[in-house]
Amino acid sequence: MKRRKFLRNIAAIGIGMSVVKPNIFGANDKVQIGFIGLGNRGDQVLDAFLPHQDIAITSLCDLYQPYIDFAAKKAGGNPKQFKDYRKLLEQKDVDAVVICTPDNWHCLQTIHAAQAGKDIYVEKPLSLTVNEGRLMAKAIEKYKRICQVGIHRRSVPVCMEAAELVRNGYIGKVTVARSFHIQNEWPIGIGNPPDSNLPDDLDWNQWLGPAPKKPYNINRTFYKFRWFYDYSGGQVTNFGVHYIDFIHWAIGVNFPVAVTALGGKFSKMNDNREIPDTLEVIWKYPDDCLVTFSQFNATGAQWSLPGCEVELRGTKGTLYLFGDGYEIVPDIIKTKEFPARSPLNRDLDKQYREGAKPLIERKKSIKMSTANTTYHTRNFLDCVKSRQKPNCDIETGHRSTSATLIANVALKTNSLLEWDAKSERFTNNNDANQYLSYVYRQPYSLPEV
Repeated sequence: MKRRKFLRNIAAIGIGMSVVKPNIFGANDKVQIGFIGLGNRGDQVLDAFLPHQDIAITSLCDLYQPYIDFAAKKAGGNPKQFKDYRKLLEQKDVDAVVICTPDNWHCLQTIHAAQAGKDIYVEKPLSLTVNEGRLMAKAIEKYKRICQVGIHRRSVPVCMEAAELVRNGYIGKVTVARSFHIQNEWPIGIGNPPDSNLPDDLDWNQWLGPAPKKPYNINRTFYKFRWFYDYSGGQVTNFGVHYIDFIHWAIGVNFPVAVTALGGKFSKMNDNREIPDTLEVIWKYPDDCLVTFSQFNATGAQWSLPGCEVELRGTKGTLYLFGDGYEIVPDIIKTKEFPARSPLNRDLDKQYREGAKPLIERKKSIKMSTANTTYHTRNFLDCVKSRQKPNCDIETGHRSTSATLIANVALKTNSLLEWDAKSERFTNNNDANQYLSYVYRQPYSLPEV
């Protein structure tokens, strides 16, 4: 099939292509990049690419023209402009694409880009469902593309240092890891606008893509789409995937064996969200480690050390990961067994604590933003040229995203689910497996890979 003909039909059908030969770059060659999605995160990722001197931004794509205009001014050089990402994929002067669209578009756009011979930087969370993520990973492998998932802490030096310390046993055996997304959005939340007529400057059908047809509501569009399950997994996949990925990295395990979740819209916030304002997720990991994600969006008090996003509690001490670095606080380790307290000898407690001391030194990293995505985009560009695996390759991104996606299934089914990471199925609740995929709205369909 001719490449152009293939791309005209790509939204409705998925047809495998022969393996695409990789582009060959010299050390000083510029990587030609096309951006798909230029809203909030797309703009941030664009900023993270612009400092690199070995890129040329040749194409921009978004459904919203003001976003394209804003990005074009930043990028310079008069890049081509598109509303249809398939036309961008046809361009011969695009070596790699950056996908920063809503989550429900990631699968189709990533697979189509791989089939078109492009390398891919795709934002997190990788997918809307577990099955989509596995299909994306298969496509990257089949078409031999470089794919970096935008879980950018994988490339931030202080995060690398922190993960290595934990993985090498500095804080001892990690038995509990906690993560947090806490901000008080009560009482107005994201607002409660009524459904309304379509604006003249937005193609609503194209915005929805494979998602179910729904009446237009402004809250289902720019940025606030993350509060609706048709387009996003909510905050557990939005923020949570960063934290769960760091925990995977630090403990050296990339999948849980069980998950449960409780939560809902507890504060009766006056908005039209679908996702919870209060959520607690608990995963159990191999080698006996509990991992939690706390999403409290109707209260804002401190939950750990101020500013902490993730804490890993080991037998020798605790690592706290902040937005600007990490700190390790040693535990005071006793050398005697815990006493049987008795009114006959109140000195037992004192004796128990005698000789107690830390086994590790307190550590505190330099101040460095863990939100800096420039390291991650640099790693991607280097891997496009070297054809080496990037820091957050597709399999890594898929495993971390999957852990957060199955949390939503546990919440939806109000159950404790046992997870087989090899088959990517629940083993104790077959009904829950239906939520690992969904039927695309016609004419969209999952490509065959």
